[in-house]
Amino acid sequence: MATVTEADRGWRSVLPAGVRPYTEAAPIAAFFLGVSSGFPYAMIGATLTTRLKQDGIDKSTITAFALVFLAYNFKFLWAWIMDGVRLPILGRLGQRVSWMLVTGAAVIAAVVNLALVDPAASVSAVVTAAILVGIAGASFDIVIDAYRIETLEPRQLGVGSGMSQYGWRIGSAGAGALALVVAARADWSAAYMACAALALPAMLTALIYGEPKRHREPVEKKGIARTIESVWKPFVEFFSRQGAFLVLLFILLHKIGDTLANLTLRLLFDDLGFTNDEIAIYDVGVGFWAYLIGVFIGGVMYTRLGMKRSVLVSLILMAVSNFSFALLAASGHSNLGMAGAIGFENIASGIGGVTVIAYFSALCDLRFTASQFALISAAASIVGRFLTGTTAGALIDAMGYVNFYLLTTAAAVPGIILFWIMMRTGLVDQSIGSAGVEGAGDARASTADKELPQA
Repeated sequence: MATVTEADRGWRSVLPAGVRPYTEAAPIAAFFLGVSSGFPYAMIGATLTTRLKQDGIDKSTITAFALVFLAYNFKFLWAWIMDGVRLPILGRLGQRVSWMLVTGAAVIAAVVNLALVDPAASVSAVVTAAILVGIAGASFDIVIDAYRIETLEPRQLGVGSGMSQYGWRIGSAGAGALALVVAARADWSAAYMACAALALPAMLTALIYGEPKRHREPVEKKGIARTIESVWKPFVEFFSRQGAFLVLLFILLHKIGDTLANLTLRLLFDDLGFTNDEIAIYDVGVGFWAYLIGVFIGGVMYTRLGMKRSVLVSLILMAVSNFSFALLAASGHSNLGMAGAIGFENIASGIGGVTVIAYFSALCDLRFTASQFALISAAASIVGRFLTGTTAGALIDAMGYVNFYLLTTAAAVPGIILFWIMMRTGLVDQSIGSAGVEGAGDARASTADKELPQA
């Protein structure tokens, strides 16, 4: 059934059909939101790992810093604030816009603070500063995710997730590369301060685009009653759905292997003798372009296969990508091997970034977008991050890198099996919230272009 959408009108009509949806306002906004979402993660992720390693901090202490990411995993505990608490004065700009400005400013302040601490002088000071970046970044993410989901219609979830992932990779990889380059020529303090400006794209996007049209106030009550209901109502609504606990189990399991692998890669590269320039070229450079290719492939898969089948394929690819690092560890210092492993892993992650995030976005009820997506995204990697922070360093020392990455490959299998079961039983369709059906399109359709309204 032929359809006409915003992307098919005006100057967009001269573009290839597959490109038009990416030029709509909402997906473009998602791109800039992704840029700002990605950079705080890099500041306390691979970049901080490299900084600590070069300052002579031991592996167990470095991998323990993965616990800083738990701020992202527990962000659902305070996400209700962004749904139910109105800010004075700034609140006139809208619930999402006002919180975007506040949390963005908090991220800038936290990153500058991390820039000013010296790991060689006090590891505890670095821990405190990193935790503050984690909390501020997680809070920023809560608002960014809610803004993105409420801006995109169901038909745009795949494209919007892809654009968000493009932005996330540019923000993350750009911050990582910028930090390495500046640190090599000045110092790590200057590097972190330079990266702090990457919070601005999301803040400016919110000011220019304005409050999302699909934003729904969670409750009609005011004052304390509104606040109290904002805390528990999002979770009650989610867990009242059929099979909600099985859906949550999938969310918890599906990314264990991927998280374990990715948060330890810089240790592998350093122990294999790769230099900062080689890491910048292959991990940041090759990985950057491979991820963009993966996002494009993910968008095509989502359109052609629909949400369910494309998610299943992406889960399989992400599991196989972990195996490529076992091969790299076995082969030793090899630029070709590093390029191949990084390239495949980033293509697989790019595909998953489109399909899985689109599914998770569609799970949300538009009345509780911030709270529910915070719960979903936090649960998605909490097990892997906890295991990385508590056992990864010891496991690598005991098992060696090859066996460790084989273990991460095996850890991805349960999530694949569970999603296949959910598809077969119809639970994937039953789990979709109003974000996946309200507006043009339907996330449950077998292909992304079905269920669109006629012009």
